[in-house]
Amino acid sequence: MAFDLPALKYDYNALEPHIDARTMEIHHSKHHAGYTAKLNAALAGTDHENSSIDEILKNVDNLGAGIRNNGGGFYNHSLFWSIMSANGGGLPTGLLADAIDTDLGGFEAFKAAFSNAAATQFGSGWAWLCVKDGKLSVCSSANQDNPMMPGVGCGGIPILGLDVWEHAYYLNYQNRRPDYIEAFFNVINWDEVNIRYNAAK
Repeated sequence: MAFDLPALKYDYNALEPHIDARTMEIHHSKHHAGYTAKLNAALAGTDHENSSIDEILKNVDNLGAGIRNNGGGFYNHSLFWSIMSANGGGLPTGLLADAIDTDLGGFEAFKAAFSNAAATQFGSGWAWLCVKDGKLSVCSSANQDNPMMPGVGCGGIPILGLDVWEHAYYLNYQNRRPDYIEAFFNVINWDEVNIRYNAAK
């Protein structure tokens, strides 16, 4: 198998009360595991069986819907788990904080833009903070697409993503997506986002 389901660095209940343990367990062990297995099945026997996930996403227009949907699902969730922490929240620091000030008008302006991207994404999808040409931008994408795919969103490298599929929040928040979005800011691991920002630049 080309890809393995990544283990979480925290327990399923670690993000409570902001994201409940049952949602985390189902989301990781069922949804993400499903994307991983289906991606491996779709890649088996193809020329891209040994490609990196980044290479797959950048060439996804030529690879069919199964690889697009499941490759996006695998990548997006892998990023999502990594940028959350039981000790998350607060404000970004370092070069990332400086870039948010310079490129996005400060943290409150960024938070408003990101929250709006998440809240107004019609149906299932994601909100993103990306790096493109060395600068930050905020966008959204439908389904399991992400901005590394050609012609999607802001066309940059995602460093922060929020899953707004209903399976990500419905057990706890039902139709209150804005409450889930606000809760997400309490679990963001800004140290990890900073690392991703520096790498993407």
